[in-house]
Amino acid sequence: MPTVVVMDVSLSMTRPVSIEGSEEYQRKHLAVHGLTMLFEHMATNYKLEFTALIVFSSLWELMVPFTRDYNTLQEALSNMDDYDKTCLESALLGVCNIVQQEWGAAIPCQVVLVTDGSLGIGRGSLRHSLATLSQRNEANQRFPLPFPFPSKLYIMCMASLEELQSSDSLECLERLIDLNNGEGQIFTIDGPLCLKNVQSMFGKLIDVAYTPFHAVLKCGHLSSDVQAFPRPEPFVIDEEIDPIPKTINTDLEIVGFIDIADISSPPVLSRHLVLPIALNKEGDEVGPGIADDVEDENSANQIAGKIPNFCVLLHGSLKVEGMVAIVQLGSEWFGMLYSQADSKKKSNLMMSLFEPGPEPLPWLGKMAQLGPISDAKENPYGEDDNKSPFPLQPKNKRSYAQNVTVWIKPNGLQTDVQKILRNARKLPEKTQTFYKACFGFVIRKRRHATSPDKALVK
Repeated sequence: MPTVVVMDVSLSMTRPVSIEGSEEYQRKHLAVHGLTMLFEHMATNYKLEFTALIVFSSLWELMVPFTRDYNTLQEALSNMDDYDKTCLESALLGVCNIVQQEWGAAIPCQVVLVTDGSLGIGRGSLRHSLATLSQRNEANQRFPLPFPFPSKLYIMCMASLEELQSSDSLECLERLIDLNNGEGQIFTIDGPLCLKNVQSMFGKLIDVAYTPFHAVLKCGHLSSDVQAFPRPEPFVIDEEIDPIPKTINTDLEIVGFIDIADISSPPVLSRHLVLPIALNKEGDEVGPGIADDVEDENSANQIAGKIPNFCVLLHGSLKVEGMVAIVQLGSEWFGMLYSQADSKKKSNLMMSLFEPGPEPLPWLGKMAQLGPISDAKENPYGEDDNKSPFPLQPKNKRSYAQNVTVWIKPNGLQTDVQKILRNARKLPEKTQTFYKACFGFVIRKRRHATSPDKALVK
């Protein structure tokens, strides 16, 4: 899912931090160090992630629009200027604007807010914004939280927990998480403000939000190490009295295959790109970041490309056969693997997650009761594969979907004939156009002959 990094560049971020045995740092320098670590991790493990960078003080500015170029993001960190007071509300409004313009209101997004915990002063401060929250209406601009899109808000504080607790800063920041429907977390620096502790804090963020999901895809005795992107999130069943988040297993077992027509377009919780993870003979992962330079990386990728991989075999088979694979994600939780085309030449192996339960798709019945065709007394699809054992819509073409009405009025037919005659008078110069007009007329005449309303034109 996309990420928006929101960096505080107000004057409070320039406060010095004394580090023993080294030059004097500012809190902004600590924040840049932590974000550099985050971008390096994402460049290695989250290459497909789109990330944007916003800076703010009393106003906000989009430094880098959504991109996969993490070098550009790191360069922008070194080109940030210092501005005036902190205004968190304007920054959150900026996040709403750029996410909705780029992704709309349906795509989940992660927001990483980097600040020192200062709330600002006077009108526009977070304290003032929260105090006037209940006094706002549609005419008066609403507070940007909760975001109008699915989101998680991670607040990275360049301050210790004790420093935030000495004022009402922590309470106000926690209120932001509550306003975002509880989706998010606040991170503080453990111990003194130093580079090591900042790395530790951003490491916790990476563990929570940016750890890639690795799994083993199995089908009988065949298996393949894969990565699902984006990482599947835990799912909470609302109907349960004491809901417990369900997480998918790291062992994904394929339990069967089914025609695409039978599964149709089912309701799903989320969709994920499935990528194979190549392993060398020693069992280490072969991927970006392992090789020391470009040549070593290319040679490693060439070696990995020569190793047979079940994930590649599965993708090609599903694409050719027009089928999907039913995969078990956990106890009474299933999903499907299928080939999705990006273009005429490129396709990807995708995984969609059904809602947990023994019967996620009503027309298929209970998943545990499905079995192979060979167990049936006769082929449930018929001898010519012209029927389905499941209660599906027939494949008959609807009359309203057929483009058969060619000439509704006589003028249309007369116009087509005159076009042919005009080109015939200019032969041989208009030979190409003449043949094209004749061919089009024959096609339309044939369609009209099979049309149920051909009596309209006589």
